[in-house]
Amino acid sequence: MNRSKSGVYRSGILLAMALLVLALAGQAFGTGDDEGGGTIIFTKPVKAVVFEHKYHLAQGLECDSCHDGLFEMETGAAENNEDFTMESLYKGKYCGACHDGEMAFASNTRCTVCHIGVKGYNRMTGQQPSGSGHGE
Repeated sequence: MNRSKSGVYRSGILLAMALLVLALAGQAFGTGDDEGGGTIIFTKPVKAVVFEHKYHLAQGLECDSCHDGLFEMETGAAENNEDFTMESLYKGKYCGACHDGEMAFASNTRCTVCHIGVKGYNRMTGQQPSGSGHGE
């Protein structure tokens, strides 16, 4: 791994660890009950992507910045859409509407900022691995 990729990887790991600490401190997952929307963990199309409303609100975004057609207000509604895929994001749908490399980092560059994987998901939710395979 070259130096720049290593730094990005470490940044992603640090963010995942910070999110884990927040989760353990009592943050709600996907309930929307927290002020400003709380924490959402997307598990489709892959496990897992963490979305923190508070980080986006701190950037000056309003609720209707995303909840104007990009996302419904109901937690998990986007995951039920057949086009909720990375390909759609790369084409400017969902998160990709802003994460295009101009407004915010591109959705195909700093993967570990959002993607925490199966192990990260299990740590955040306190779930035990379901199998004995590598990466669970």
